[in-house]
Amino acid sequence: MRTLESQLEIWYARAEHFFFVPDPEGVFFRCAGASLAEREAARLLGRREGVSRSAVLARMCTEPYRERAIGLCDDVLGSRARFDRACGELAEAAVAYGQAVDEAEWDWRPVCLLPAGGLLFLLLIWGPLIPLLLLAAAAGVVTWLHVRGGTVWSNLRQCLRAATAKFRWLAYRFGAGMCAIEWAELLQREGTGPAAVAVIREMLGEDPDSLLVRDGHEDGLRTPRAAHYVVENAALLQLKRKLQQIEGGTIAVCGPRGSGKTTLLESAVRAADFGVMAQAPASYTPHDFLVSLSVRLCQTYVRDSGKPVPEFTRLSPFERLGRRLRAVGKRVGRWALFAVPAAALVVLGSAASVRALYSNNLPAGAHLVSVFSERVSRGVVQMWQGHSVTSSMLVAVVGLLWWRGRRRAGVVRVLFQIPLVFAGLLGFLLVAAVARDLATDKEIFFQLEQVDIRTLIVLFVLLVACEGCRTAKESEGELSIGSYEISARGVFRPLTYLVGGLFLVLLLRNDQFQALLANPANPLRLAALVVAALLLRIGLWKPGPAESPLVVRCQDYLYRLQTVQSSSNALSSSAAQVLTLGTAHTSSLSTVPVSFPELVDDFRRLLSLISTEKARAGKAVVIAIDEVDRLGSDTQALAFLSEIKAILGVPDVYYLISVAEDVGAAFVRRGLPHRDVTDSSLDDILHVQPSTLEESRTILSSRSKTLTAPYAGLAHALSGGGLRDLLRYGLQILEMQEKSQSDELTEISRHLILEELAETLAGFRTLLSKHQFTRSTSGILSSFGALVRDLQLPCPCSDLSLRPTLERFAFYGAADHSDTPADPDLVDTTRQLIEEASAYAYFSLTLLDIFSSSGLDRRTRSAAAFGREGDLQRLADARQELGISPYSARTLLDGIRVAWTLPLQPRTTGNIPLQRASDCSLHNTS
Repeated sequence: MRTLESQLEIWYARAEHFFFVPDPEGVFFRCAGASLAEREAARLLGRREGVSRSAVLARMCTEPYRERAIGLCDDVLGSRARFDRACGELAEAAVAYGQAVDEAEWDWRPVCLLPAGGLLFLLLIWGPLIPLLLLAAAAGVVTWLHVRGGTVWSNLRQCLRAATAKFRWLAYRFGAGMCAIEWAELLQREGTGPAAVAVIREMLGEDPDSLLVRDGHEDGLRTPRAAHYVVENAALLQLKRKLQQIEGGTIAVCGPRGSGKTTLLESAVRAADFGVMAQAPASYTPHDFLVSLSVRLCQTYVRDSGKPVPEFTRLSPFERLGRRLRAVGKRVGRWALFAVPAAALVVLGSAASVRALYSNNLPAGAHLVSVFSERVSRGVVQMWQGHSVTSSMLVAVVGLLWWRGRRRAGVVRVLFQIPLVFAGLLGFLLVAAVARDLATDKEIFFQLEQVDIRTLIVLFVLLVACEGCRTAKESEGELSIGSYEISARGVFRPLTYLVGGLFLVLLLRNDQFQALLANPANPLRLAALVVAALLLRIGLWKPGPAESPLVVRCQDYLYRLQTVQSSSNALSSSAAQVLTLGTAHTSSLSTVPVSFPELVDDFRRLLSLISTEKARAGKAVVIAIDEVDRLGSDTQALAFLSEIKAILGVPDVYYLISVAEDVGAAFVRRGLPHRDVTDSSLDDILHVQPSTLEESRTILSSRSKTLTAPYAGLAHALSGGGLRDLLRYGLQILEMQEKSQSDELTEISRHLILEELAETLAGFRTLLSKHQFTRSTSGILSSFGALVRDLQLPCPCSDLSLRPTLERFAFYGAADHSDTPADPDLVDTTRQLIEEASAYAYFSLTLLDIFSSSGLDRRTRSAAAFGREGDLQRLADARQELGISPYSARTLLDGIRVAWTLPLQPRTTGNIPLQRASDCSLHNTS
């Protein structure tokens, strides 16, 4: 929906095109300027040197770019041709008008406009009779002058010719203005709008998408679980296909951490007609988990049925009763606050008319009742005395049928509907009677015929204005006035009340409407309409649906699982004489906690009933169990599956269980010399793979328009395609922009990569500190520490030493590197940690060489000639490989560096600027 401010801008642009001289170049200039003010183009202006608004506008108005923009328009309706033709006709009309003015000796404006203005004034004041008479007299004078001839007639004719030419020019000017609006809207929408963005991108130079321009819509990155940002990827489409192929079953969803398994389960539950989502943290026992799942199942079904979930409070009965009474009292009080005064006013206004109607029709009504009662009593006496055998038989048969219908719900329902139908029919008849009375009242038509036509026009205009203000009031637009934001509701709400009040004042001050309101029959008509409305409301009333047995069963089961019931009874008797003799007996009863087998049986039975009900309606039931992959180890996860295996396999129910990759690997080995609980628990498995580069771009573009393709490639490479890390790095890119105070990819990527490298190496150094080093093995730890200090030192003096240090450590694990030591004193675990840290540094160095250098688009096209190794997706593959083996990851990174023409050995020169100030505050002594 357009906002009020945007609508005003559209109206202003149309007025500008209409009132300015309809020149094609002027129209193009205004459209180009308006296109540069649009958000897509304005956000790119001034981002690089020389890309200002004036420079872009000047280039757009040059002939090649102007023709290119016009060529983009799909002018199917011929708007440009009509505009050019209108401009030509307007020019011809202007020339004809100039010639007519030059030929006339008198000024045509006072000769023609003053009489016309006088006639219009007289028409408004005295009506059409006097102006018609004067117009006839003027026609006679003109005819007499024409017959007589002479100088006066010649000058008058020339003035009339000039006036005709002027009005002809005005008609062509109006047509040209409308054609200019039509052509300008098409030109701006399809021509200058796209052309402005293209010209700006051309002037930005190399890598225009490397600019990070915030658009203020990054909520999708800050709310990773928001449902409306979820996009369909390959895993979601595969899950839909699997659900369509089977009618109930258990599907395991496995994948690495952060790959989006939880998001996938949540999407499946939301898409299902009836879905339940449950988590299985490590601290849960199977019994507790099944209790929680049963409670969640019952609560979901009760809510799905439109019933409130019962709350088992610890309040006393009196306090609960007091709360209910207070709630009822509030509802009754609010109802009475409006009902009692309204009823009193209606009764007061219609009491006299109702009393008069009652007095006039009381004898006829009493006679009708007496005749009817007499006939009924006579018939009953005749049947009792046996004089009417046929009636007696009919009454007896009706009695027997009535008795037989006691157990049929349809009979009771029909009997219950009879008074409701009768009330509705009576209300309709009352409305019809009032309508007939209004249609036959001659006084109403007489008063309406006396209403002045001008009064009706004014009232109609006010009514239309009131409706327009009311419609604008309900819009959600805002109007910006300076630094203030004024909502449309705040502007048009008082206008609606003002125009509506003026309409009522004019209506009530009119004599004819006052006479209509003073009609003596109006109070009775109003009372009849009120009674008819009540009767129609009664006739349309329907009782609320009764609770289904399954809802009652779920509520009872919730009460069973969430409460503990206990009761006690005491009985005592005694006889008090000289000696006291008595007996006492006490008994107590409490519920036993539900055992696990009983819990499983109850859960399966309840879920079977729910699935059967949903299956009849063609609906699917999905039970999603998440977090099973967090139970510690694959042994614990398999043990958990073996415990809850009994609840699986319910007909028409889909179970989705997120498991670790180890469990998925065990399932795919079924049929081989390997067997575990997955063989009999799972029906199918879905492997959630990390996102591809295209999927990552789609995910990030759906959540933020700020992150263009290069930034999506950077986040994808750092995350390895994991959904959780992908969104985290998307937020960190925005954070690095604020930190670096730059919009360029080279600066933002450098800050982000080096910060991630510093944090990762600091973690590796913490792990290495727990190992023992000797004098001979401390060299690598020293170089490791020097690199970490260079990354963390808030001083730009370390820039020159960072690149060589980083390269030496990154190429430490290379097999053909001369500095790679093979110290036998390093233990295997220590050597493994160093190899992993070195491989990650090698990965970060590769990212720096690719993303922190200018000309990314050009270098990407060059690397694409090497095939898969030159694709940015290979960087994400290398990041995934780092989680498996540093050696295989290093091999993959070597191929990537070859494709991007990067060296495989340390360079002797070069530096990497860090995220520091340009001046060194620690070492600058000047």
